[in-house]
Amino acid sequence: MHKEFIFAFLVTCSSLLTFATCAKDSGTLPKPDIVVASDGSGDFTSIQKAVASIPKDNRERVVVFVKDGIYREKVRVDASYVTLRGESRKGTRIEFAQLNADYDKNPDGSGRAVIHVKRDDFVLENLTVENTAGIVGPHAMALYGEADRIVIVDCDLLSDGADTVSLWLGKSGRYYHARCNFRGAVDFICPRGWCYISDSAFYETKNSAAVWHDGSKDKDMKFVLRNCKFDGTNGWNLARHHHDAQFYFLDCTFSKTMIDRAPYRVVYPISSTAPTEADIQKNKELDRSNIWGERAYFHDCHRDGGDYSWMSNNLSTATGSPAPDQITPAWTFGGKWNPERTPPIIQRVTMTEQSINVVLSETVTVKGKPRLSLSDGATADYVSGSGTETLTFKSQSTKARPTAIVLENAVIIATEAAARILPANLSMP
Repeated sequence: MHKEFIFAFLVTCSSLLTFATCAKDSGTLPKPDIVVASDGSGDFTSIQKAVASIPKDNRERVVVFVKDGIYREKVRVDASYVTLRGESRKGTRIEFAQLNADYDKNPDGSGRAVIHVKRDDFVLENLTVENTAGIVGPHAMALYGEADRIVIVDCDLLSDGADTVSLWLGKSGRYYHARCNFRGAVDFICPRGWCYISDSAFYETKNSAAVWHDGSKDKDMKFVLRNCKFDGTNGWNLARHHHDAQFYFLDCTFSKTMIDRAPYRVVYPISSTAPTEADIQKNKELDRSNIWGERAYFHDCHRDGGDYSWMSNNLSTATGSPAPDQITPAWTFGGKWNPERTPPIIQRVTMTEQSINVVLSETVTVKGKPRLSLSDGATADYVSGSGTETLTFKSQSTKARPTAIVLENAVIIATEAAARILPANLSMP
């Protein structure tokens, strides 16, 4: 059995266990808002039509459930807070053959990748996305993103070409991936901004660099890869960059087909020929976004067949000399986003003559009609607030205090993207 498929099998098994654990721990999960089924048993037969039905100014978490099937289409997501969840990782497949060069010649409204994400807080779960162009080398993207806070968990993202997953917001892009299987050619995982990937498998189809980073807009930008497995064709190398980058590899393993070349800056010409005037000018332009030096850090990484010297533990040389257990998603994103955060909690309750306002620790989405139980035995019905931090309930009493939120076929969840659905902790303060 090919190593690529062994890695994918191991990652899939891990994802199934983790998914079951999360479902058990997270309480009541919301029913899908939209169901897509190729056999006509859902609300839509097309994923693109389903996501296009979501208003572009959407402010609530919308869960689109995609039943097993092969969906041969491109998908463009123009609304924020969308979760695209497959019925099963191997059974739910989004496929399309799209070379980037062909798109440049004949652009369409769907974008240059199989999935094109335009808005923030997108979550992709439990399915396969494959660019089926089938040519090793040229750019052929499975997912292209121009948005902040993109989460990909328990997915296979596959291409034979370059830039399989291209998340390129740049100034403030933050991306989190876990338990995924990635395949592609040159720079096939290439984030601009902050990125954290864990428990994932990578397969390089060409004798080129597997991962790439642009962290030039902010010295704090990091690309962290933890407990990941890397394999590829003979002669592949680990990482490169054109602009300032900052790589952290922790507890990673590399196949013996990886060559002895540390992460490096690209200098033109890439071949061994003498540089042309155009090459010299391009290198000078890139000098302006390469000011912080080489920043590639390793901890407990090993290669089948023997470690290279540049893989030695060197976290102590990174800014702040972080210990391995400090390098978490929250640390990666500089404390500005934590996709592995705890659920929202109620911070305070305020009362007026007509209403009771429940203020939570973050923006939440309300599904259904929750009610408040009051201290005098009465109840207060939910009125508004989904998509904000404050939920308003209508009350006829000015003295009775709320004692609990009663859900009954309702659920209150975090709106912002997270590693899993986060039902709110509704304990009264």
